[in-house]
Amino acid sequence: MDAKKITAQEIIPASRKLGRGDAKELATAAQKITVSKGKKNSSFSGGKMVSDEAIDSMLGPTGNLRAPTIVSGNQVLVGYNEDIYTEILLK
Repeated sequence: MDAKKITAQEIIPASRKLGRGDAKELATAAQKITVSKGKKNSSFSGGKMVSDEAIDSMLGPTGNLRAPTIVSGNQVLVGYNEDIYTEILLK
């Protein structure tokens, strides 16, 4: 992100665990959720009627929100995928 001159407005340390409630709060506030796990990318609609599948995909095996998680405008990006980051963050 430094190379592209993108700065974070808030950084939450890994020691602060964010769970299902936090994931649902982020998803409800977003219009679109993109989750990357390895080479697989999944997109979901956010908002008040966000699906349990979307929330489940945002969580890791321990039940905590997967990292990194980025909120960019009305989108939430969960997990890392360079192509997705380039497409969304460098518009």
